[in-house]
Amino acid sequence: MSELMIESLRAALPAERFSTSEDVLASYAVDQGPVLDRWLPAAVIWAESIEDVQAVMRLADRHGVPVVCRGAGTGLSGGAHATSGSVVLSLERMNRILEIHPEDEVARVEPGVINADLNAAAAKHGLMYAPDPASYKLSTIGGNIATNAGGLRCAKYGVTRESVLGLDVVLADGSLISTGRRTFKGVAGYDLTGLFVGSEGTLGVVVGATLRLRYLPTDVQTIAAFFPEVTTAAAGVLAVGKARVQPSIMELLDGHTLAQLDQDQGSDLRRRGGALLLIQTDGYGAGAEAAIIRSALAELGATVTAEISEEAVQLVELRRHSRGSEIDDVFRVGEDVAVPRSQLVHYIAELERIAAERGVGLKVVAHAGDGNLHPMFWVPAGQSEKIPVLDAALDESIEVGLRLGGTITGEHGVGQYKLRWLPLEQREEVLELQRGIKKLFDPKDLLNPGKALPERVEPQVS
Repeated sequence: MSELMIESLRAALPAERFSTSEDVLASYAVDQGPVLDRWLPAAVIWAESIEDVQAVMRLADRHGVPVVCRGAGTGLSGGAHATSGSVVLSLERMNRILEIHPEDEVARVEPGVINADLNAAAAKHGLMYAPDPASYKLSTIGGNIATNAGGLRCAKYGVTRESVLGLDVVLADGSLISTGRRTFKGVAGYDLTGLFVGSEGTLGVVVGATLRLRYLPTDVQTIAAFFPEVTTAAAGVLAVGKARVQPSIMELLDGHTLAQLDQDQGSDLRRRGGALLLIQTDGYGAGAEAAIIRSALAELGATVTAEISEEAVQLVELRRHSRGSEIDDVFRVGEDVAVPRSQLVHYIAELERIAAERGVGLKVVAHAGDGNLHPMFWVPAGQSEKIPVLDAALDESIEVGLRLGGTITGEHGVGQYKLRWLPLEQREEVLELQRGIKKLFDPKDLLNPGKALPERVEPQVS
């Protein structure tokens, strides 16, 4: 079937929008998530219009060929990994900002628009697009929508779903629908827009989005609070909450993360403390809010500084680079767990226990303002025999997070990598309802199969 599909694609698309070159196939086969099963796609297609996407989906429907959609490939859960017999549909060339309407405070964009480019365009009107994943300089709006991406500003402005008003979506059979609205409020019908956001390309192909913009802050205050150790820093999150101040950014970095950043970036963070709470307030009240936060954290024993201008920008950029993806001298496994904020201190203590009992290293960074942690377990590269121990530590960290009322993914999505954990969080009847939704939108299971939702496990008959 894929051979027939390829011949049909050759006839339907200009040569520059289609490739079967092995180098190209390899470069588009995976995203940045862990690879469980590596497959080369049968072809890579670069759509440049809605009509291109419709043509590809109509051919896929006719020939029964799976389609894996892709933006910039910055995802961390394997959501854009090619699957057996699939073609990869890249939307990166659909990168036009169609409209920015300052009075309505909305933007209309194609899916390949880079997050940072939209923000640069909105800033000219005194506006911003609030969701800001760490990959904002590279990741596309379409990919952000597919994974319901988060970011540093989630503490105040929420995840991607809170900024998506409407979508244009090509369905599995090639038909085009529009969902949602242009207004901030609207409750007509079921919330299909919210359903597509975070569906990881399994229900339809997002080809356009109407987005809510926010006011670009008139003032931003940056606070660096250094603590002796990480659990006290986590307690600082609750102290800020009790002060009833809402930061725009509240990020937590433990001592191991600070030391790694110093090594990689030439900073001196670890010398300043054993853990860092990096906080920003914004808007006209930023100064007053920052003063309240500094006082609350100082009472916990933090060394608190107000960072200015270039120092503040540098600290925030260091946080964006704190996942350590450039490290190649360790074996590591990391995750994206979220817990209720009241459990943040306890969960970090449990992570430290797991690491100590299993004899592995631990780094913790977190979007502490909303309880979303990215713990990473690691061993030196020369200790490959400990990789099963790393996997066991990761599994235990997921189980502990769920026991504390958490979730297996706060912002990266389920993708391919986390399928094994989803049944631990969601009961079978809930999973079955979702399978029914998937079948309604994609009856032939052509859209990103094997992602986001585990297959039904038939009970064994003895």
